[in-house]
Amino acid sequence: MAENRERVTRADVARMAGVSETIVSYVINNNRYVAMEKRKRVEEAVKALNYRPNNIARALKGKQSNQILFIADHITNEYFSSIVSEMDKYAYDSGYLISLCANRNTAEFISQVISRQYDGIIVSSASFPQEYVEQFIQAGIPVVVFRRLRHQKVIEKAAYLGTGLYTGARSAVSHLIRKGCKNIIYVDRISARGHVSPPDDMRFSGFVDEMEANGFLVGPESMVCGCRSEEELEEEVKRRLRTGSQVDGIFGRNDMIACIAMTAAKQVGLGVPEDVRIIGFDDSSISRFCSPKLSTIGLKKEEIAKAAIDMLRQMIGGSQPENVDFFTTVIERDSTRG
Repeated sequence: MAENRERVTRADVARMAGVSETIVSYVINNNRYVAMEKRKRVEEAVKALNYRPNNIARALKGKQSNQILFIADHITNEYFSSIVSEMDKYAYDSGYLISLCANRNTAEFISQVISRQYDGIIVSSASFPQEYVEQFIQAGIPVVVFRRLRHQKVIEKAAYLGTGLYTGARSAVSHLIRKGCKNIIYVDRISARGHVSPPDDMRFSGFVDEMEANGFLVGPESMVCGCRSEEELEEEVKRRLRTGSQVDGIFGRNDMIACIAMTAAKQVGLGVPEDVRIIGFDDSSISRFCSPKLSTIGLKKEEIAKAAIDMLRQMIGGSQPENVDFFTTVIERDSTRG
């Protein structure tokens, strides 16, 4: 038999936090400044009492917001914009509008998102804390998570979608090896704070696993990482190409990174693909218009977008969808031919 409990009110939260109901309202709606110490007390009381204002408001309104939010690490990235563009087609046909938002990784950001009463949220961010996904779910919001890490913690009631990052990375390395490359390096993301991709990152771990499966050792000289700008990345790639064993293959984390590496190779006098073969990831427009045209890994963006919206629709309707995984394709162009 279900437990009979009275509904927790805003007054209960105010009493536990030792503040006025007005302060609670400001914190919940995040529409006024509240001193950090008071805000923290309110947030702790909300969590302790499992107060869910948004669920109650929705029940009273008796309707949905018809809004879906997509949270990503870098919203200027062409990959994310193209995915959202595809999602928008399916979402709109189903009566929803979709918004793209950059991940901010703060409690205030999560509060802002919850207060806007989205019908569903899609998260594609390697750095997005699991506890924030759990908070969305506790607020009654369906969440679809794009897998970015190999051993990502599975949260009950969230749905997971694999876009093919790991297998795609392995395919990229395998393609270079089939072309005769024996000294391949991985060029990692650009981070303003000098962050590097963790070992569990799908693209990086795919590179490592495929190299080791083919008998190649992977060490510090096998990667270029921790660069804070495009200029720093270019200089670091040039340094690596000039020193140590002769690099004959480069796998760029994405197409832009691969194109920067291509420019660096040319600047040190190497021919592409004569001296070094280069492959990127994502099949973005730059891969088709750089010179030579860049080989890359193509994702099934349209199918991924449709699956994500379908999964959310099922969750909004009250059912839990099966997790979905996609595979990628190698798109060979001039940078690895010959």
